Amino acid sequence: MTADGTSARRLTPKGAATRARIVDAANQLMYERGVAATTLADVRAASATSKSQVYQHFADKDALVKEVIETRAEDVLTQQRRRLRRVESLRGFELWRDELVERNALRDGAYGCPLGSLANEIADHNEDARRAIAAHFDDAVERLKTRSVLRSDADSRALAIGLLSALQGGYLLAKASRDVYPMRAALDMAIAQLRAYATETDSSA
Repeated sequence: MTADGTSARRLTPKGAATRARIVDAANQLMYERGVAATTLADVRAASATSKSQVYQHFADKDALVKEVIETRAEDVLTQQRRRLRRVESLRGFELWRDELVERNALRDGAYGCPLGSLANEIADHNEDARRAIAAHFDDAVERLKTRSVLRSDADSRALAIGLLSALQGGYLLAKASRDVYPMRAALDMAIAQLRAYATETDSSA
């Protein structure tokens, strides 16, 4: 048996495409409506699949939710890894903030953090993904110390936790108010804390 409760087997290209379509539809619906409000019937309609096709790939809704969590966690990790690897200065963190806020503004902050929105609804969420995201923030802050953008006494882990907390809290506030201003304000405060440790040689500060 696989982690999602179905029997282990090699999927045909058509079967793999069907499974991906089911997961993509479920992911979008659960992001927009929430896990509890999304039924398997909704997923079948959105993915244009039959009941037998869904159950061929997933034993029940819980199995599908677990797959959505894994998919969404990997997407979030990939996005943050790509963005944070580009951070080489405090200005880099500002550009990172702008990208996230602008993307969230496209939907007036309506749906919150892709990973956090799931975590708020269900207990069985992917803590490994959260720890991995936090590590990427830690690495980005440590890189600024190595480049002498930040002072050597800056606590990379504490500053990284502050950034991640501002991001998650900002998403939540934006969702509640349908306004991305609180998200930008929270991230600005976290970046200001980084700036407090800036060296005098950092021209980007």
